[in-house]
Amino acid sequence: MKPYLKEHPWSIIEEGFDKTKHEISESVFSIGNGHMGQRANFEESYTGSSLQGSYMAGVYYPDKTRVGWWKNGYPEYFAKVLNATNWIGLKLVINGTELDLNTAEVLDFTRELNMKEGYLYRTFTAKLSNGNTIKVEATRFVSITMKEIGAIEYKITPANFDGEIDITSYLDGDIINSDANYDEKFWAEVNQQASGNEALVTVKTKKLDFYYTSKMQTFVETDGNIIKPNATSTREKYADVTFQAPLTQGKTTVIYKYAANVTNRDHDNDTLEAVATSKLTDAVAIGFSALKTAQKDAWDKKWQDSDIVIEGDVSAQQGIRFNIFQMNQTYTGEDARLNIGPKGFTGEKYGGSTYWDTEAYCLPFYLATADERIPRNLLVYRHNHLEKAKENAKKLGFTKGALYPMVTMNGEESHNEWEITFEEIHRNGAIAYAIYDYVNYTGDKDYIGELGIEVLVEISRFWEERVHYVPRKDVYMMHGVTGPNEYDNNVNNNWYTNRIASWTMSYTLESLRDLKASNKELYTKWIDQLELKPEETTKWESIIDKMYYPVDEALGVFLQADNFLDKEIMKVSDLDPKHLPLNQNWSWDRILRSCFIKQADVLQGMHFLNHKYDLATIKRNFDFYEPMTVHESSLSPCVHSILACQLGYQDKAYDMYLRTARLDLDNYNNDTEDGCHITSMAGTWMSVIQGFGGMKVIDHELHLRPFIPGQWDSFSFKIVFRGARLNIRVTQTQIEVTNETAVDLDVKIFDETVHVSGNDTVTVATK
Repeated sequence: MKPYLKEHPWSIIEEGFDKTKHEISESVFSIGNGHMGQRANFEESYTGSSLQGSYMAGVYYPDKTRVGWWKNGYPEYFAKVLNATNWIGLKLVINGTELDLNTAEVLDFTRELNMKEGYLYRTFTAKLSNGNTIKVEATRFVSITMKEIGAIEYKITPANFDGEIDITSYLDGDIINSDANYDEKFWAEVNQQASGNEALVTVKTKKLDFYYTSKMQTFVETDGNIIKPNATSTREKYADVTFQAPLTQGKTTVIYKYAANVTNRDHDNDTLEAVATSKLTDAVAIGFSALKTAQKDAWDKKWQDSDIVIEGDVSAQQGIRFNIFQMNQTYTGEDARLNIGPKGFTGEKYGGSTYWDTEAYCLPFYLATADERIPRNLLVYRHNHLEKAKENAKKLGFTKGALYPMVTMNGEESHNEWEITFEEIHRNGAIAYAIYDYVNYTGDKDYIGELGIEVLVEISRFWEERVHYVPRKDVYMMHGVTGPNEYDNNVNNNWYTNRIASWTMSYTLESLRDLKASNKELYTKWIDQLELKPEETTKWESIIDKMYYPVDEALGVFLQADNFLDKEIMKVSDLDPKHLPLNQNWSWDRILRSCFIKQADVLQGMHFLNHKYDLATIKRNFDFYEPMTVHESSLSPCVHSILACQLGYQDKAYDMYLRTARLDLDNYNNDTEDGCHITSMAGTWMSVIQGFGGMKVIDHELHLRPFIPGQWDSFSFKIVFRGARLNIRVTQTQIEVTNETAVDLDVKIFDETVHVSGNDTVTVATK
């Protein structure tokens, strides 16, 4: 699709209203605060195509699974984040005609997502069917400093008439998810009431008993006068307040709407409405302007810790800031019960559930840009689900160990495509790798003894039972798996799955040895509690030593799976472009028989276990697999960009970076209307930091090996490491490392140790 958004370093800007792109914009211009989020739906009524979306983190529904046939082990439900009470709604009737941009003539229109200060702004001029022309300015945000508060300022100015306006401000909990399997509504009525300028709606889920209360206050001012409400009404799951105000040509009427959205995840059922009242009262007392200033200050702090500056390439600059903005909107790490859905608060696809994306792509962002407790909470989330993971393994017929789900809200598997639910078990390796990644980056070795060792042991037990021994070859194999490349499923000996399994067992054994050496008493406690027998660890050592890896010696590459070379091997560039994207033009049967790769598979192993392989090995595998990769997963371009940087493939690195950075802004995959690709946005951040920045942590030491794309004048990024915050700026001639804290730090730049004193800057020549 031809890009329609204006390039700007700090804002996403849409000029002119195109109804065909409205749902794309609803995703792109979404706002959130880690606790709740809101798609960029219009406040006023809109009868055109739209996905109304207001979402609350952690509130979900077990929608009954819908499949054509049933298999043992299938989950009973698919968990879905719920589309919740619409708190932004305004119905505006001007001289008897309702404002609706689907029916009005839109004379001018601008929508802006201000990423620097964290708010959504929209202005338009519209001519109604009765000839009245009005100008509207609307600003809204969900507060970072008061996580349960949303606020709106809505200004209306008549351009060519005098008259009156009827304003109905409402809360509507009678909502349906667009992805409901059986078109069922998930919310049941509890209470609704309205009086004065206030309204309240409480609903509960029909299963699991999540309670959700929204309470609003609305104020209307015109020409300096406060307009009192003249009516209220309620019906099932709905409440409103109505005002009638005079309109005078050239004079502005302002609507302020504040809403508190609270759930029984955080408060007792019998106090929800009182809590909502209290939160709302506090917000109203602060006022819209002061709340917006606090929002700006909070975002200033976030940007101070996580900004990336690119000079000389506005498109790339806008792309990376959009990705960072959405990551900070989606997850704050304050609540270990929460995780990161692939669409965040921007849409309903994938159910808003947790995938392996979190560990593989998101964790590094929070490791380097946030307080240590935030990434730690992502690990705690998985530890809290360990018993469920053990249950998942038993459901699939295993006698021991833990199999973490591909898709989950509460630790139970809720994905029902057999080749993923049963076979895409490499996800277990990502959970283990996240523990390694966290400990290696932060130095928090205590986490292993506190919680990590339990998860590692149970995952290793799963791998032990999942492999099988082949006596005639004296090797261990894994049959019937699907690797990260979902265009090649139900294969034998996917190299990446075998490799991450043996690596997990190796890291578990290493962690046990380290724990025994550092804290014998704690080690003994875990051995006893886990009933870990010497014959188990001996078996792990045997599996590690005898794991089978498919390799082609002639090509010098690891084979994606057994018999991969029996496919018709060809490059994507050899295809007629009319075939792309394959997932929209080919049958599933044809895709599965082809050599084409959806996303990094062998190369995912080259990325994760980069320190285990020399550059020549990485190069041979990259050169073989990348030309066959169609990048039809949003998670694909970032891994290839990082590896291309390492190999010195500057054009490929830049092309892959730009594709991942602007995936949603330019709607590369023709699916942005479903929501933004939040977890791949973390991969975009990695493309800059680990790719162009060449950042690695090897044996707890920070390494940098930067290179700068020729399209950029300079770039800089910030990382937090071992108590120090570094600002690293790279130009075509030099690398500046500024320590913004008082903590001294040694950094290896191009393998040479450089000491960076607190509050000092060190300059090194670019190689």
